[in-house]
Amino acid sequence: MKEIKAIVQPHRLPKIRSALRNIRNFPGMTVSKVEGAGHHVAKPSQGIREELTDYTPKVRIEMVVPDELLEGILQIVVEVGHTGQVGDGIVWVTPVERMIRLSEQICVIDC
Repeated sequence: MKEIKAIVQPHRLPKIRSALRNIRNFPGMTVSKVEGAGHHVAKPSQGIREELTDYTPKVRIEMVVPDELLEGILQIVVEVGHTGQVGDGIVWVTPVERMIRLSEQICVIDC
């Protein structure tokens, strides 16, 4: 299993969500509103106040997906999330050692 995290432009979320719903056995996702600033060179006239408040609204998408769905989901997030503009966002993948769905009954000791 892998965890996919993506920071994208808010206006791209509905299209990403719609495309992901078409994937058979899509496991779901968590979405959060966030703010961020990318790696850009500050303008010489920009003061410390502007540098500390230079954040733009973004959306953070988090998913834990089976290995067999990873490439398809990544392709959708990258292609649909990409606009070609500065500040499109970032996507990264990390391994997941274990995942437990809280809605499933689990017995840890003496069930």
